[in-house]
Amino acid sequence: MKSFSLSRIRAAICDLYQGLEKSELWITLGWHDIRQRYRRSIVGPFWITISMAMMIAGLGYMSSGILNQRGDDALPYISAGIIVFFFISALMNEGCNVFIETSRSILQIKSPFSIYVYQVVWRNLLIFLHNITIYGVIAIIYKINPGYTVLLAIFGILAILINGFFLGFLLGGLGARFRDVPLICINLMQVAFFLSPVFWRATQAQHPLFFQLNPFYYFLESVRMPLMGQTPPWSIWFVIAIITCANAVVSTLFFARVRARIPYWL
Repeated sequence: MKSFSLSRIRAAICDLYQGLEKSELWITLGWHDIRQRYRRSIVGPFWITISMAMMIAGLGYMSSGILNQRGDDALPYISAGIIVFFFISALMNEGCNVFIETSRSILQIKSPFSIYVYQVVWRNLLIFLHNITIYGVIAIIYKINPGYTVLLAIFGILAILINGFFLGFLLGGLGARFRDVPLICINLMQVAFFLSPVFWRATQAQHPLFFQLNPFYYFLESVRMPLMGQTPPWSIWFVIAIITCANAVVSTLFFARVRARIPYWL
């Protein structure tokens, strides 16, 4: 029984490496997904950025008109928070459906399951790079110069990508087995948007535990703080490292256990 479990773990890890070796395939598929989504559109993929900009403008107006926050300080904070949170949210929501939406390919073509997870991560990275241009424009307007500190945001983005990748196997497997999981995830992310310091500040919370127990807080600040010229404290990177290690282990073991059953669930 022990050797069988080890063989399944080896097969799961081998799946990850085989998918990585076929990077040309999932890179092409990711580009194709975005192009197909906005086919025959004049603006094309930039509709993603336009809709995001409209949402940021609306929440920015609300924060200055209703929440009485200063516009020169609130808008850059809110824009960075929304862009990063929606990046996280998209990885989780699409991760739940990664095997369901690619069921035809899985059943017809024998290929590593990780290809489809890589495809989801790559596609959402491209969308994030489109959306981050909004913050670039806002930073220029409000004369925000983060300096070399902005390079720390790369590590935050990598942490989000790595966690989104491993969660794709966990959530994707659960979503294939239980079709209510994607709907549950969508609703949970909607609630998490308001419970996370996206457009409100952690200092406004009545108790620090309100945001300290929220895992999204750490990933948000690991990207937003460098974008605004601030250095994230080591506690943020420490918590992110723990979450990432736990996520990698749990998701890999789960994927090893259910990998052979995924085609039957589809």
